Amino acid sequence: MPGDALHQEKHEKRRRTLTGFLKDEARDKGFDVCRVTLPGAIPKAPERLADFLGQGFHGTMEWMAETAERRADPRVLWSEVRSIVLFGMNYGPDEDPRAVLAKPDRGAISVYARNRDYHDLVKGKLKEVATRFAARAGEDVKVFVDTAPVMEKPLAEQAGLGWQGKHTNLVSRDFGSWLFLGSLFTTADLLIDEPEQDRCGSCRACLDACPTSAFPAPYRIDARRCISYLTIEHKGAIDPALRPLIGNRIYGCDDCLSACPWNKFAATASQMKLQAREDLKAPPLSFLLTLDDAEFRSFFSGSPVKRIGRDRFIRNCLIAAGNSGDRALLDLCRTLARDASATVRAMAVWALSRLLAPDEFSDFKATGQGEADPDVLAEWKLAERNPIGVV
Repeated sequence: MPGDALHQEKHEKRRRTLTGFLKDEARDKGFDVCRVTLPGAIPKAPERLADFLGQGFHGTMEWMAETAERRADPRVLWSEVRSIVLFGMNYGPDEDPRAVLAKPDRGAISVYARNRDYHDLVKGKLKEVATRFAARAGEDVKVFVDTAPVMEKPLAEQAGLGWQGKHTNLVSRDFGSWLFLGSLFTTADLLIDEPEQDRCGSCRACLDACPTSAFPAPYRIDARRCISYLTIEHKGAIDPALRPLIGNRIYGCDDCLSACPWNKFAATASQMKLQAREDLKAPPLSFLLTLDDAEFRSFFSGSPVKRIGRDRFIRNCLIAAGNSGDRALLDLCRTLARDASATVRAMAVWALSRLLAPDEFSDFKATGQGEADPDVLAEWKLAERNPIGVV
């Protein structure tokens, strides 16, 4: 056999062996799917990202613009990468997460945040896979789980894990909407998998399900109207026009994911740490509104909810309280109107303007003299201009 042909045969055998080893390791560590793509697999990403940022759809997530060059092209992030491996871990719920929306006195927490922080779980298992693979292959590796500017969803589509649906999230034929993603960059040359094709067809269930009309067009999202962004990433006051549409969603939103018909193939998460804690499926607002900082940190220990901090979380709970129509929450809201946090006081004013009759709210305002914070004062003025009364 000529030398070049022999060399090529050995190279191909090594690719098959390393790729098979990697996928076996992924399966052994609890990943439900593992596939490979090339660093240059998303050539349209720079243009699409630039358009997204140019429209201002990223809201206050300035880090997206700051890291745009590295985010749009994996080779800018790491010039030596030759293969990108995408991993998926199923976190499917055991019930329709929208059921809690019919319970206005309860808080709705996104499925992914109802137990342990997936960043820790997925990254820990990825590191185990990476360590064994690097030792076997003698190649360099880097692993990422939302810890670097990596466009996991378009890369996962090219690797064949699923496709980006009209709601811009990944959809899988096997797992529906419920896959956590992680990636491994390596200098190893691996066998490349076929990309998945878009299977949304004429369906627009996810678009129609969005409470705040956050999709200006199919496959485009305006984060500034997205409840997940508003309740998690957005630090300031939430647009008053959007607050009633948030309902009782206090951390994230699963409406567009849950509405996808492909979820009929989804299975419940097999990883125990990804199965929902019972006390996070539908926690009472009457309990959540009592949490001080220490209690908040304790109750949400290990949960991604913890990362937004107590004040932003209570802000979200007060919006839910204002939308609940539940006058049993009035005393808690009155107490929070005197909270040390201006963010909390501001939303307590809004909640009370929704729960109290106009004359009751006027009486309450008389007790709030001495407020100096401009954001809280703005809420008082808003309530005066737009008296709502009991919802």
